[in-house]
Amino acid sequence: MDWATPDRLVVTLDRPEVRNAINAEMVESLHSVCGQLERRPRTLILTGGTRTFAAGADIGQLRERRREDALAGINSGLFDRIARLPMPTIAAISGSAIGGGAELAYACDFRIGTPTTIFGNPEGQLGILAAAGASWRLAELVGESLAKEVLLAGRMLDAADALAARLLNELVAPELLIETSNAWVDRINKQAPLALRMTKLAMSAPRDAHPVIDNVAQAVLFETEEKSERMDAFLNRKSRKNDD
Repeated sequence: MDWATPDRLVVTLDRPEVRNAINAEMVESLHSVCGQLERRPRTLILTGGTRTFAAGADIGQLRERRREDALAGINSGLFDRIARLPMPTIAAISGSAIGGGAELAYACDFRIGTPTTIFGNPEGQLGILAAAGASWRLAELVGESLAKEVLLAGRMLDAADALAARLLNELVAPELLIETSNAWVDRINKQAPLALRMTKLAMSAPRDAHPVIDNVAQAVLFETEEKSERMDAFLNRKSRKNDD
């Protein structure tokens, strides 16, 4: 963890000697971060610094994993937990987001990149598949056709490709990566926190759950003091504007 405030948490992946390859210790640390954010919901900025986001899983550890490890969903369980965090998450990506690193970025709600950002899922070259979310989450993000190019034909997406496909939400200079990510948090946090949580929950629900989940979530929000305060403030501003 780099630093925290009441409304955000900034976490840096810190294994530069192996380009932030995701190993068991990093998985455990990120589970700990998730626990903190589940107990005290805040917006998360997740970064690997200005050179590399995460160049895949630790191949040395991956080489030794067997059937039971795959069924345990070591990485997929973590990335799904990140995707289900109550408040929005931002991946601040410079350099490579490859394999498991790409899947970690896909699990976040927003992705801010730099000109060096590159995504890829070359797991097939290692005799495995991208089983930690890319096989379905990437298609949801960029469409089935482009996802197949990445997963089946080994296409790498550079920063321009990713921005055009909206896999990246914004492209900035490396030195502005965290500043821009914090500006996104500022925009996000103008919304009512519980409204953000309910909206994210509704968006992640299956189609058959709608409109029931929307109605229930709205019923909860209609009874909050914050809804009344924010609407009163809006009406007061409108009244003053009309008086002017």
